[in-house]
Amino acid sequence: MKNTVVTVTDVVTMFGRKMVHDGISLSVRRGEIYGLLGGSGSGKTTLLKEMIMLLRPWSGEIRVLGRDLTSMSRRDAEFLRHRWGVLFQAGALYSSLTLEENIGIKLREYTALPKDLIQDVVRMKIRMVGLPDSAAELYPAQLSGGMVKRAALARALAMDPELLFLDEPTSGLDPVGAEAFDNLILKLRETLGLTVVMVTHDLDSIWTIVDRFAVLGDKKVIAEGTLQEVRENSHPVVRKFFWGARGRMRSRNGR
Repeated sequence: MKNTVVTVTDVVTMFGRKMVHDGISLSVRRGEIYGLLGGSGSGKTTLLKEMIMLLRPWSGEIRVLGRDLTSMSRRDAEFLRHRWGVLFQAGALYSSLTLEENIGIKLREYTALPKDLIQDVVRMKIRMVGLPDSAAELYPAQLSGGMVKRAALARALAMDPELLFLDEPTSGLDPVGAEAFDNLILKLRETLGLTVVMVTHDLDSIWTIVDRFAVLGDKKVIAEGTLQEVRENSHPVVRKFFWGARGRMRSRNGR
């Protein structure tokens, strides 16, 4: 489909004799915020790693931005990686580098931009994610959890990607910080025209910012669609997520 940014077709993932995915299929449309939801061990982050070429599936096909990830050259793969940004769950900032150095690392490595222009771009990204200019000179150990998430997001945006992958972006944040981060993702999507794929178990995020999502369970995609469509699914994993005590509470407080 012309409007599809990520397509996963019949993906099987094996770690030795252990099967993680058994024929996973899903699709992400351009401009949407798409969630990957599931219990611990369901293979959400593994699937995300396959989408960004950190892991290779045993069989099946993954297409990102129109390219088959399993049949491209190393050079084409490197070029494709420049078209997306990744925020890892713990931020994955380099502890020995300042925030400014962390955000600018890909610009220094993969572009011929002069040093002063790179500095200007980095400062713009810092402001874009809601951090003060003064944060640029801080090291990761000097940042709060929320600031680490925003700094890692600024680094993911450094190369002006069209596609953003987020692994548990609100994990470890308090409710106020998580809501603020969700609102930031919405704002960036609208401002930059991003497509976002995010691994999450945060029901608030599912209710408030995700357009469509897939629920992983039993090594498969057991439901995919909008919140309303998925909640109508009778699978036990879906019922546990959305009709348990927390799900019912969130539904009563829903917008």
